[in-house]
Amino acid sequence: MNDISRTLPDEAERHRLLQSPINGDGLMLLFEAGLLWLTTNQQYVNSLNVFPVPDGDTGTNMVLTMQAAFAEANQNRSTNVGVTGHHFAQGALMGARGNSGVILSQIWRGFSRALDHYETMDTGLLMRAMQEGRNTAYKGVVRPVEGTILTVMKDMTAAAEKALKDNASLSQMLMAIVAAGDESVKRTPELLPILKQAGVVDSGGMGLFYIFEGMLRMLQGLSLDASGAVLRPLAELDLSHALEEIEEGQDYEVVIDFAPNGNFNLENFYNELTKIGTSIQVGEGDGIYRMHIHTALDKRYEPIAYTESVGAVKKIMMENLQEQMNDHAKDENKLSLATVNPGEVAVVAVSPGEGLSRIFASLGVAAIVPGGQTMNPSVKELVAAFENLPTDKIIILPNNKNIILAAQNAAKVSVKKNAVIPTRNAPQGFAAMLRLIPDGTLEENETSMLEAISEVHTGEITIATRSVEIEGVEVEKGQVIALYDGKLVCSAATIEGAIDALFQKANLEAMERITFFYGEGITQQQANKLGDHVREKYPDKDLEIHEGVQPHYQLIIAFE
Repeated sequence: MNDISRTLPDEAERHRLLQSPINGDGLMLLFEAGLLWLTTNQQYVNSLNVFPVPDGDTGTNMVLTMQAAFAEANQNRSTNVGVTGHHFAQGALMGARGNSGVILSQIWRGFSRALDHYETMDTGLLMRAMQEGRNTAYKGVVRPVEGTILTVMKDMTAAAEKALKDNASLSQMLMAIVAAGDESVKRTPELLPILKQAGVVDSGGMGLFYIFEGMLRMLQGLSLDASGAVLRPLAELDLSHALEEIEEGQDYEVVIDFAPNGNFNLENFYNELTKIGTSIQVGEGDGIYRMHIHTALDKRYEPIAYTESVGAVKKIMMENLQEQMNDHAKDENKLSLATVNPGEVAVVAVSPGEGLSRIFASLGVAAIVPGGQTMNPSVKELVAAFENLPTDKIIILPNNKNIILAAQNAAKVSVKKNAVIPTRNAPQGFAAMLRLIPDGTLEENETSMLEAISEVHTGEITIATRSVEIEGVEVEKGQVIALYDGKLVCSAATIEGAIDALFQKANLEAMERITFFYGEGITQQQANKLGDHVREKYPDKDLEIHEGVQPHYQLIIAFE
């Protein structure tokens, strides 16, 4: 995305914005401010939806959705609020990630629909946009749940309606919206028991609150901490996922180790780097700083020259990101994906691990999209996976509860015939694939696969990321926990203990086969040892062990 860390408008420009109505440029400033403030509070929002399970990505998904929306609108600049809103909503739709991102995209879809055919937006139109955003978001969820982002949007809309009746100005209406959002977020635990049990408020609602609070802060001239200058220990500077963050204009990755001069100012250093590139990270250890940045081709040497002006350069690393991506693509292409003929049914599967991807490939999927817990693919990425396949019959297996909505939206925006099988994990996806009939009809495959996923049960073993009590199960941070069909069932000191407790909850009498998929950080030897533990206790059950390489979960267990 283009650099959005720009200077806040001066007092004169803010005054112009306060004078309703506002045009497309003014709307973009509001959107930008919302994105910046959400980004500033991203990690806090993430922390709210980490119950005992490592699922803390709501903030990230909402930021990525807003970034895609802003980028689309920024590329199609207009002084017309209707045009600006349309492009913002389109970008949000295609960039939507996770449940929170998809619902947020629906809010902006409705919001923008109200702006159609309008040059400017006054308080009355803002109120109607809030109404349309609320209505569209509720309609986009099959079974709306109160105590979520939906509730917060509903309460903020009610505040906008009241503010209009009170003849409020734009800033006064935003103040009312933000105040109502704050109160609504605080009430979410009373509406959603699991939040109360976990001792948190709703993360999606909190994210939405920050977006509108950012708009208000901009109008009030308050800081949005847009520079994001954060100094971390060098050991914590993780650049391993740099390839996942490549955007247009990011041709080169530059990493520089340097010893700064005595008058080194981190904030100034960071602000100057934002003029050169994006994806900026700065770490420090034993007096040596490491700077990471992505730049365009013609700017790849600028970070070096600038760093030399503030300190002594010790080491320089420069990589062509496109070449890295090509190498990455080559590695992915090593999978033997199914060849699809025109008119056949093709399956696209989301997979969180290399081992699981290999299994999906062996079962006949035509395309694989990397993704899973804390790494939800966007609608655009899902669509791209099947748009070029030589058939108009597509089945999507999201294999994660937080990707189902994005998959459904991907199906809606494509002209191809699509069916989304709501698989919530890889074992359900495997069960669905075993029913695939490529030359059958889309409807026949959908019916058969839906039946298949109802016949498999799934266990998951992971480490608790916080202390909590949910549905009578007490969990201490760092304990091993087990989930059965997505429900927390036990905590234990060891993986073996969690397996034992999980198996007691499962209806093993009805099960014939058990399959272990071991994740990253677990060796084959360790997995085999855990398998021996199960075989000793349940000698009458068939047990298979496969490498999954999925993150977060030491074991995913299929019961069939």
